[in-house]
Amino acid sequence: MNAAYLEKLNVKQRLAVEYGTDLLPSTIGGPLLVIAGAGSGKTNTLAHRVAHLIVKGADPRRILLMTFSRRAAGEMARRVERICAQVLGADAAIMTDALAWAGTFHGIGARLLRDYAEQIGLNPEFTIHDREDSADLMNLVRHELGFSKMESRFPTKGTCLSIYSRAVNSEFPLDELLRTSFPWVSAWEKQLRELFGSYVEAKQSQNVLDYDDLLLYWAQTVNDPLLAGDIGGRWDHVLVDEYQDTNRLQSSILLALKPGGRGLTVVGDDAQSIYSFRAATVRNILDFPVAFSPPADIITLDRNYRSTQPILAAANGVIDLARERFTKNLWTERESSERPRLVTVKDETDQARYIVEKVLENRESGTLLKQQAVLFRTSHHSGSLEVELTRRNIPFVKFGGLKFLDSAHVKDILAVLRFAQNPRDRVAGFRLMQLIPGVGPSSAQRVLDAMAEQPDPLEALADISSPPRAGNDWTALVDVLKALNGRNAIWPAQIELVRIWYEPHLDRIHEDAEVRKADLLQLEQIAAGYPSRERFLTELTLDPPDATSDQSGVPLLDEDYLILSTIHSAKGQEWKSVFVLNAVDGCIPSDLGAGTSVEIEEERRLLYVAMTRARDSLHLVLPQRFFTHGQSVQGDRHVYASRTRFIPATLLQYFESRPWPVLNGDRSERLDGRDARIDVGAKMRAMWR
Repeated sequence: MNAAYLEKLNVKQRLAVEYGTDLLPSTIGGPLLVIAGAGSGKTNTLAHRVAHLIVKGADPRRILLMTFSRRAAGEMARRVERICAQVLGADAAIMTDALAWAGTFHGIGARLLRDYAEQIGLNPEFTIHDREDSADLMNLVRHELGFSKMESRFPTKGTCLSIYSRAVNSEFPLDELLRTSFPWVSAWEKQLRELFGSYVEAKQSQNVLDYDDLLLYWAQTVNDPLLAGDIGGRWDHVLVDEYQDTNRLQSSILLALKPGGRGLTVVGDDAQSIYSFRAATVRNILDFPVAFSPPADIITLDRNYRSTQPILAAANGVIDLARERFTKNLWTERESSERPRLVTVKDETDQARYIVEKVLENRESGTLLKQQAVLFRTSHHSGSLEVELTRRNIPFVKFGGLKFLDSAHVKDILAVLRFAQNPRDRVAGFRLMQLIPGVGPSSAQRVLDAMAEQPDPLEALADISSPPRAGNDWTALVDVLKALNGRNAIWPAQIELVRIWYEPHLDRIHEDAEVRKADLLQLEQIAAGYPSRERFLTELTLDPPDATSDQSGVPLLDEDYLILSTIHSAKGQEWKSVFVLNAVDGCIPSDLGAGTSVEIEEERRLLYVAMTRARDSLHLVLPQRFFTHGQSVQGDRHVYASRTRFIPATLLQYFESRPWPVLNGDRSERLDGRDARIDVGAKMRAMWR
């Protein structure tokens, strides 16, 4: 068999790819943990392992591949096909098309719940709420229980949903979670329990699931040994990417599917576990080897193909001080004489000026703006920089913009489709009915209550008296809902039918209707790629694309622009030149993330992730003064900051320290911060001698 497709892999990558495949397909190997350091070719290695399993005779229909986005799963499948083509030729496409079980935890969970719905007492026609819809339903329940009218202000719907979601995904008892993560709402524990119980009942009565339910129902399903064996038996090989970003619920699902670990491969990097705010826990990857008997084998990918050796030396130094981790020392053949820079500036204004100066210098020397990135711990940290970039007319994109489902006009269209799919979905119906002029919350509530009492809610809608001021618009709404469920309702033509009905309302509601119509046309194009309305609604909710409107000022794709990003959003990315804002205590680590040793360790990993995004050049900027908020423009209240504790004096050898701006006019001469220009201390001592 031609093994040329493996020749470009390094020794450890090839070990990971070939592990346990010698006796395939008759014998399946045990559990494997691949610790993949930053820039070590993780995605390439995982794609090669999937392709190698197929080449060695594994049935692609019995391979489960879980990634953290549907797009990542699609890209992985395309890579697998390219690799397989080197051996299988024309048959490669047939084999990789059969790789049907590739997607996110939530996407796979949704598919399985529909398959097993009747066995777990679930209506298979359920619809899925996104976060905003879930918060709206939480708010409806909150209002019905009277919590929104209490003398002491009850937590907002967003806070309530965050607490509920964290409790579900972390599997922590509510009292413990409130005490450790939400202490300011601990006094509301009794009311929150009542709220969450009623929220669950509301979802069940409306036949809707939220994001968390897709995991929670799956986990509850595999608690049954018979169902766990049946579901786990669907796949010979289970591979999971970014395992350090899983939560306890996802880990429990995985271990229930493959309790002995046979055919199980997880890939990740404990040093890049930075999503505890989503209930992810680094313990999953740290404890994975000992979850099995005998323990899982570990292969470490430590050759970095991204960064220069000086950057890696500094990053290794930072992460070496972590309290607990898998030992690895990233190395590379990319030598350089340029060490990462620790740049001390007076304040945030000078920080912005320094970065703009260096970004423009880099562009003059041939580095495009989009090959450079400015990273920060929290979104508001970039405020001064955004002002300076705007003043200097430098285009930029700040990551973390609106998603498709956050756009009001797209949510309106989806509400029509979801209500047609599941007329017991009160959030969708409530939104939809209030699009009609003359229909307010009370009228919509009355209609929804009347529908809920009937065995066929949509059929009943035609017989319910319309709101008094709704007029012909109400009739048109009833007609479009009937048409969507009629015999002639062909997908994806249904979405065009909804768009035509909706456009007059769009023109009435939004001044920029013409811009928003571009999103609706894009939505139709997306819909054409799905075989049914149910699949479209499910997958679009779980993995929405970016919006094209509602993002004022975003440059066109063919323009050059600087990247601004939080460190969390930058994970998995890389740039030629990287600037890290506010590398000082209070920002990295954040004041809010320095309460416990566990939080401190995650903040350390955040800095490590930021540093390992850089290929050639890395600048960590240290403002000395931060002006406090809430003062007048002429105010001078400020606090002083010190270098981040994650770069103690013992690590300064890996950095080039310098102040900015330089004090002389010749910018070719740079001052090293360790060589003082004037020894003021000596002068002070001399005064008394």
